[in-house]
Amino acid sequence: MADTKLRRTEAGRFAALAARIVVSVAAATTLAGCYQPREQLASAPSDYRDRHPISIVEGDRTMTVFVGSQRGGLMPAQRAEVLQFSQGWRREATGTVILDVPVHAPNEKAAMEAVREIQSLLRASDIPAAAIRIRQYQPADPARLASIKINYTRIAAATDECGRWPKDLAASNDPDWENNRPFFNLGCASQHNVAAMVDNPADLVQPRGETGAYAPRRSQALDKYRKGESTATVYPNPNQGKISDIGQ
Repeated sequence: MADTKLRRTEAGRFAALAARIVVSVAAATTLAGCYQPREQLASAPSDYRDRHPISIVEGDRTMTVFVGSQRGGLMPAQRAEVLQFSQGWRREATGTVILDVPVHAPNEKAAMEAVREIQSLLRASDIPAAAIRIRQYQPADPARLASIKINYTRIAAATDECGRWPKDLAASNDPDWENNRPFFNLGCASQHNVAAMVDNPADLVQPRGETGAYAPRRSQALDKYRKGESTATVYPNPNQGKISDIGQ
């Protein structure tokens, strides 16, 4: 009789222990479904500048010159474009100027005459002759007008491609959606436009050196200061050009 009671007591204890284990496992499973590691929560930065950083790369600048088969020289507008292109080379280029000239095309002869004029314009813009190279190519479609391409490499700013949507914007169990975090593509277009518009990519990394002060204005201000006069600029007619009397 005593053995039977003992066995019943041990069975009850075992059942209670098993029940506690089941409850603990269920609770742990529920919490694991709600908990996300910190690395996953911080996978996409909140700042768009960190999600879509602007990088300094070496890119190409290309100018296309169209030459007809019956015309061997450049038009006045094309000459001006070539001169402007050469000024850009002197300011930002990191390599030589490469002229891509079509061969086995209807305008091959006219293109070669135009290339000689382009070379003379580039040399007139202080580009060394050793920095000008000619590279021939054969057009894929002879029916289309082949063009001359002027290329050089330069330092440029670039960012990643826009339009990536790695996560659903709709309501979901994603912690980023519950925490009201910005979606991944937000700010990509702005970064892309800034990279395309910046004149000197180095400005994104470090400031430029200061230029000297305007000497005539500085001398005039110092002369008035020595005399004890006001250094403010005095206009002959301060009301000239005004369009309204509001605020007076």
